[in-house]
Amino acid sequence: MDIPVILVNGKKVDVTVGDFTIRTDQPPEDGGEGTAPSPFDFFLASIASCAGYYVYDFCLRRDIPTDGISLVMKTEKNVESKRHEEMHLEIRLPASFPEKYEKAVIRAAALCSVKKHIEKAPAFNTYTTRSA
Repeated sequence: MDIPVILVNGKKVDVTVGDFTIRTDQPPEDGGEGTAPSPFDFFLASIASCAGYYVYDFCLRRDIPTDGISLVMKTEKNVESKRHEEMHLEIRLPASFPEKYEKAVIRAAALCSVKKHIEKAPAFNTYTTRSA
């Protein structure tokens, strides 16, 4: 899969994924204009939205209404390393959610492929090429 990246201006970077263009920017405190989420914000959002998809799919397959179900991802950042060292995913269920599926919906969220790629990280190879 090829994912083209275009350096736009300032600290903006556009990324094309399939038919979609994702614009990123840096916050003003990092020299950007804050016109779009930062790449790291998209990274965090991809984890949360992936888990949300798996919860949604779990419910659809069991005819469980999704009204009132939401997720919140909370991160704990180490001030010294500036890394998010813990991520907590809270699945908020309505009182009507079947209790017998509570542990199963947690397992469903854990199936998120984004999370699995973090847990077993791919190899990264960075190199240059030159146009003719």
